[in-house]
Amino acid sequence: QAPIKATCEDMSCKTGFPEDVHSAVVSRSVHGGQPLLNVRFRSCDRNKKIHFGSSEPEDFRVGEDGVVYAERSFQLSAEPTEFVVSAQDKETQQEWQMRVKLTPEPAFTGASEKDQRKIEEIIFPWQQYKHSSPLKRQKRDWVIPPINLPENSKGPFPQELVRIRSDRDKSLSLRYSVTGPGADQPPTGIFIINPISGQLSVTKPLDREQIASFHLRAHAVDVNGNQVENPIDIVINVIDMNDNRPEFLHQVWNGTVPEGSKPGTYVMTVTAIDADDPNAQNGMLRYRILSQAPSSPSPNMFTINNETGDIITVAAGLDREKVQQYTLIIQATDMEGNPTYGLSNTATAVIAVTDVNDNPPEFTAMTFYGEVPENRVDVVVANLTVTDKDQPHTPAWNAMYRMTGGDPTGRFAILTDPNSNDGLVTVVKPIDFETNRMFVLTVAAENQVPLAKGIQHPPQSTATVSITVIDVNESPYFVPNPKLVRQEEGLLAGSMLTTFTAQDPDRYMQQTSLRYSKLSDPANWLKIDPVNGQITTTAVLDRESIYVQNNMYNATFLASDNGIPPMSGTGTLQIYLLDINDNAPQVHPKEATTCETMQPNAINITAVDPDIDPNAGPFAFELPDTPASIKRNWTIVRISGDHAQLSLRIRFLEAGIYDVPIVITDSGNPHASSTSLLKVKVCQCDLNGDCTDVDRIVGAGLGTGAIIAILLCIIILLILVLMFVVWMKRRDKERQAKQLLIDPEDDVRDNILKYDEEGGGEEDQDYDLSQLQQPDTVEPDAIKPVGIRRLDERPIHAEPQYPVRSAAPHPGDIGDFINEGLKAADNDPTAPPYDSLLVFDYEGSGSTAGSLSSLNSSSSGGEQDYDYLNDWGPRFKKLADMYGGGDD
Repeated sequence: QAPIKATCEDMSCKTGFPEDVHSAVVSRSVHGGQPLLNVRFRSCDRNKKIHFGSSEPEDFRVGEDGVVYAERSFQLSAEPTEFVVSAQDKETQQEWQMRVKLTPEPAFTGASEKDQRKIEEIIFPWQQYKHSSPLKRQKRDWVIPPINLPENSKGPFPQELVRIRSDRDKSLSLRYSVTGPGADQPPTGIFIINPISGQLSVTKPLDREQIASFHLRAHAVDVNGNQVENPIDIVINVIDMNDNRPEFLHQVWNGTVPEGSKPGTYVMTVTAIDADDPNAQNGMLRYRILSQAPSSPSPNMFTINNETGDIITVAAGLDREKVQQYTLIIQATDMEGNPTYGLSNTATAVIAVTDVNDNPPEFTAMTFYGEVPENRVDVVVANLTVTDKDQPHTPAWNAMYRMTGGDPTGRFAILTDPNSNDGLVTVVKPIDFETNRMFVLTVAAENQVPLAKGIQHPPQSTATVSITVIDVNESPYFVPNPKLVRQEEGLLAGSMLTTFTAQDPDRYMQQTSLRYSKLSDPANWLKIDPVNGQITTTAVLDRESIYVQNNMYNATFLASDNGIPPMSGTGTLQIYLLDINDNAPQVHPKEATTCETMQPNAINITAVDPDIDPNAGPFAFELPDTPASIKRNWTIVRISGDHAQLSLRIRFLEAGIYDVPIVITDSGNPHASSTSLLKVKVCQCDLNGDCTDVDRIVGAGLGTGAIIAILLCIIILLILVLMFVVWMKRRDKERQAKQLLIDPEDDVRDNILKYDEEGGGEEDQDYDLSQLQQPDTVEPDAIKPVGIRRLDERPIHAEPQYPVRSAAPHPGDIGDFINEGLKAADNDPTAPPYDSLLVFDYEGSGSTAGSLSSLNSSSSGGEQDYDYLNDWGPRFKKLADMYGGGDD
């Protein structure tokens, strides 16, 4: 590069370009947006607005500051590139032009160039203007052409690049510095500058794949740090070297191509990338196919576009049934495919040959056979098999079957088995052996998609299906079914109604005659002869029966044969019953209410007849002649064909319940009449005609339901009372089982202890009269709880037999019983001191009662006065009666 200098050739000012042709040397590879050079334009009037333009606007753009930029990335050819830069005054429209010639820099020849070239100088630009003042520096700077530096340089380092100086360094002591990425910004330390000499150097090898260019700014200041020159921009481009191999985006590429494709059919695209400059030969790739497997039917079935990587077919004969897949080895080489200097890499392309319908289905036999029992549906009678060389389970392989002849009534259908691709001939309508014994069907098979063009095969295959029908025992059937018979009701039992017979469709089977039986007869009115099917009645036919709906009675009969297996059929007999006048009309409702007086007292009644027209209404209403009180008290008037009005004839009728007979006659021929009782409740009414004593009248005449309800209530109440009595008796028995066997009023011990008083007074409490209790009432030891005994009870030993009191003692035997017990105790060695009878030798004093010691004396009981027992209350009444009653 030649040094760029700013000189003042002419002190006079002339607006325009300083030269007609401007030459510049730039790198061969140009990037979009890259500044290339700065055009110099002199303007004598700084206020003028100059607009720059380019004759090649698609390649070059000139900024307002005169800097020429590349609009796109491209490679400069070996010949110089020329274009015109124009400058136009926007006010005066005056235009100036200059031709620019760009020459690509020569190829880098190695480190020896250092010795051959001179270190270039970059001088801070300046320009003078002639005014009344001394010379002044122009504010707008020039753009320095880029510095090109190859990557991966081997040094030695630091390697000098350029020298930056100012033309004022002769008069001033200056200091130089650079700023920007690669200098004082990350990555720092790549570029350094000698502050005294301005020598700019690189400290290590560069890698274009990491940073393709560096944008630095050079500064010049004096020793005091004052800026002497405006900073200038320095662009350092890293020149690419071929140091990267191509890399495929995928190591294995998958593509498809239909079989039978014509030459030139696109298959797929493979892509490789190179980290080197794609606009230089180092990054320009070329593709080629190294191998193909298998090599049939041709070793060169495919080719590849060496620039785009598109793979296309170049030969015919792709057949999936023969070769289903091809494997290609693809090579990518940089340096535009130069096998000597370029770097290469390989990848695999797997091409699957997809199926097309080039093979129609073919039947494995010309005739298929099957058989089917008659009257069977939804059964497979024949299995049609085909072969197809296309890929299974694809539209080109799936078969569709259709019948082309032999089935005019549509009794068969052919379904396709999705797994085996077989055709399943199925019966969809019943077949009668007596009508058709054999079918010969013509079927065709074809694929779901049509055959590919140019295939020399018929599109479908045909075959014949022979189906034999097997005779089976069929069910007999009644004719007609249902059978309708019109008959008047009232037909007597034993009458012949009709004949209902069936037919057997099996004409070619040796069978006996049919047998008939009754299957359903809700009213049990009919019977059928098992041989000839003659139906007779077993009861009177009644149209008004609950089993008759809309005058129709239905009965079902069964016909059975003796085939193998036996079969049977049913038939329905419908009897339409014609009405006869066999029912007399009745009054409705059966009960009514009216007032005691004539007004208002009308009762509306309705006649009801189970028969239908003409044996029903209009009806005639009248009152009977007897009893005479009916016509005397009541009158009836017909108000319509079915309705009449009953009212009082007399002015007043005493409240009560009256049975009014009404004679109703229908319109049948002959007439039918009946006398119906209407229960009329006559009551006292208010001014509105409402009854005021309905409760009294209703109570006087209770209905059957009310009487039944009352009886049920009484029965339930009696049952509850009986249950309560039983419960009380059971509770008394349980209580008596736990009490003494004698009545509490007869228990002397209990009566005395309740009063806590003896003849000796309140202080005399040392006595025990437990022995006064009857011995036979004492609980046996067996039922006493273990370990519980009375304090005055003697230990358990062999004891003598004490006298036993009779079940019904005499009032005077208690004294004898006590004496006998005393003697037994005296003679019992085990009695003292446990027998409390020995502890009553002291009775106390002051007691109004006599001493019990009299029991030991010889005085008779008659001398004792027991009248005081009457003063002791009702509990001692028994003793008072026994001992205080005198001689009685």
